[in-house]
Amino acid sequence: MTQNSPPLVLPPGLSRATATLSEKDWRRLDDAVTRLHTVNANLWNAEDRVRDARLTAVQVADCKREIDQLNAERNALAERADEVLGTLADEGRADAPLHTETLASVVDRLSVLTLRIWHNERISARDELARRRVPALLQQREEMSAALDTLVADVICGRKRLPAPARYKLYGCDDFEVPDIKPSRHLGRVIAFGGLSECGKSTSAEFVRQTCGAQRLKIGFLLRQAAHRQGLADPYALSARRQAEMLLGELNRFADAHVDTRLFTIESVHDNASITELKQLMGDKLQIVYLDAAFAVRVARSGMPAQAVAAKDEIKMSRGAHQVAAVADHVMDNSGSVAALRARLLRIAAPAGPGALRIATAYGLGLSAPVAAATSDFVDALRANGPAVQLVALTGSPGEGTWIAGWSDLDLLVVAEHDVTDRITEALERYRAALGDAAALGLTLVTPGELTARRLTPRLAFSLYQLQQGQPVLHYAPDLELPSITQDELALAAVRELPQVMLTMRRLRTDACPETLRQLYKHLVLACRLLLREHNQWENGPDRILTAASRLPELPGLSVPPLAEISAAWRDGRSEQALGAVIPAVDQLLTWYAVQLAA
Repeated sequence: MTQNSPPLVLPPGLSRATATLSEKDWRRLDDAVTRLHTVNANLWNAEDRVRDARLTAVQVADCKREIDQLNAERNALAERADEVLGTLADEGRADAPLHTETLASVVDRLSVLTLRIWHNERISARDELARRRVPALLQQREEMSAALDTLVADVICGRKRLPAPARYKLYGCDDFEVPDIKPSRHLGRVIAFGGLSECGKSTSAEFVRQTCGAQRLKIGFLLRQAAHRQGLADPYALSARRQAEMLLGELNRFADAHVDTRLFTIESVHDNASITELKQLMGDKLQIVYLDAAFAVRVARSGMPAQAVAAKDEIKMSRGAHQVAAVADHVMDNSGSVAALRARLLRIAAPAGPGALRIATAYGLGLSAPVAAATSDFVDALRANGPAVQLVALTGSPGEGTWIAGWSDLDLLVVAEHDVTDRITEALERYRAALGDAAALGLTLVTPGELTARRLTPRLAFSLYQLQQGQPVLHYAPDLELPSITQDELALAAVRELPQVMLTMRRLRTDACPETLRQLYKHLVLACRLLLREHNQWENGPDRILTAASRLPELPGLSVPPLAEISAAWRDGRSEQALGAVIPAVDQLLTWYAVQLAA
């Protein structure tokens, strides 16, 4: 049913009969009949428009195409309704008289009659002929409803048979077949942004583009492109279903030409009818986001007078843009903080999923016995907090199998709700006391909300990636959800992280002394890891990383002793000797880096 048409009321006998259907069949029937009535209303309006003498020849042609499309939809929906209504018939009476039309055909005529009554009633105050028609039309509807109920009763008890429901409409060519429009296999997820003026649609779409690599598209652009291909002057004059098919066709075309793009945004959703049809065509591949904000907030953001914003709102509301909220998958209040909005957008654009991680004990990570025992006690203490603590892991060298007593730190990652921070702090103090001088401890404490909202530092993202690639964790909750981290994301993150690492390494180089050996060596390895990541090379372990980095274009081979020798020199008090081997490699890398950026 459109905004400007009456509802279709089915007669009581038919309503009682359809109530006996299964829930699935009843929903199919309700959807088909509702859409059939809507199409009839749109068809009435299109036939009125085509009679307007002010239309150009191109506009008349467009209108005729719309009428053809609506008629095709009308017949398809009637056939769909008959598929369900036909199950009411008693198939045991093959000798019963054959009725001249199907049940859906009568429902279709009842729909048209309902519209005819409504249109005549609207103009009856100024049109005497219309006023005199109304009583006769009402009588026709009463008689048609009674006849339909009688037919339903006869069909159910086997006194009447129904003809085959297929209509075999061709619409202009002998081999015409209405295409079954489906999303292309290359079309990933699509987020459609709707809302009134200045609600933040474009800003939100741009944020998703920047953070998730989405391709931004405008609905108006897609419709104009489709109309140009098909020789249409005004795609907005077409039915909602046809607009949705044209939108999907253009999305498919774009996705097929850009197969590496898996996320699209479309804006701005201009009416509720066409986006509802697009949702039926795309299912969960399409997520509809309606952005809401108070009028005063939108005026303040726009920099325009309130009257100008109100005028834009009125145009959008006349098309049904405000009703998109009722069919949206997500309705967001954009009157609050930007942080809250962006967190919700990221959960939609890059949803987290169940974590399928590998569990190990602290004793299986190559730690010394005292460190393993202290770590195991710490994990038990955190596990006692129940579901509030969702993940505990040692990242870095323990996960990579390169931990060295007296040299390596313990990089601890804990995912826990904010309200148990005090208890984690207490457990951490006991952990540090148990470790003593055996190992330095570094903690990353993050909430589940920060993870699912993808508020991640580059290093945290890399740690999560390693866990998802099979590095072990010490504990994780069954309902843990983790953002999926891709190599492409890490490569982009490396571009942002590398400058800080290089600046820190240059500072450490100027202050080089035996006490800074460990920091200088670790920054050398980290810088090489990030550079390799930019070249799509993925290595674990310091020795392998430095060897691979020596093969970077135009970088002289980095001659660094194995980690075992560096760490032994550190523990044995021979740091100055090891520093003499590390500094030349640092100088080589810093010189190479400066040349690359000056080229």
